[in-house]
Amino acid sequence: MAKQKNADDEATPGRIQQVRMVARLVHKANPRALPIVIGSGVAVLVVLIVVGLLTGYAGYLIPLGVLGGILTSVLLFGRFAQAAQYSTIEGQPGAAAAVLQSMRGNWTVTPAIAANRNMDVVHRAVGRAGVVLVGEGSPNRLPGLLAAEKKRVARVAFDVPIQDYQVGDGPGQIPLRQLQRKIMKLPRKLKGTEVADLNFRLKALPQTLQAPKGPMPRGGRQPKMPRPRAR
Repeated sequence: MAKQKNADDEATPGRIQQVRMVARLVHKANPRALPIVIGSGVAVLVVLIVVGLLTGYAGYLIPLGVLGGILTSVLLFGRFAQAAQYSTIEGQPGAAAAVLQSMRGNWTVTPAIAANRNMDVVHRAVGRAGVVLVGEGSPNRLPGLLAAEKKRVARVAFDVPIQDYQVGDGPGQIPLRQLQRKIMKLPRKLKGTEVADLNFRLKALPQTLQAPKGPMPRGGRQPKMPRPRAR
């Protein structure tokens, strides 16, 4: 127990530093975010204090106001932090893959299962909703790349739903920040054993990657997305 307490004490400064870093990121992305977070929490507290004093239930409503204010601020801070993370990675190669890998649930994500020399790329996510193909790149070249990958997947994904999306801000595309929500709303039609069997069959497919133009990046890391809070 003593060791566990010491480990927790040592981890506390790290957590505080992490919160400060996220707060700076949020403020940089949206200077009005932190005042809104603090103001909303204070507003909830003040409202419940006033109601408690007027109704004679201050002893109950003031503690409730403190908890409600903290919860409101935490929820808003989490949403602003997630929006700031999206704005940070938006437009970077592999951003869609980072979003897919942060999804809740039993999803198997395989980044860059198909690509061409122009750096257009297709990622694959497999779960109870079936197979989801997500393309990043030129809206003129992605339809052909997605169609070819969808046809290839269909060879082994018998009677399995296959969805394909393009990430971007153009017509018919999905903005990066809406991608996860779109996929999570898909109906779950497969059982766990069916998903495992589907993954096994998909792994047997040969790779179709082409070497991209230009030198290969060295030491690059794929951006990480925060896990969204449960709503």
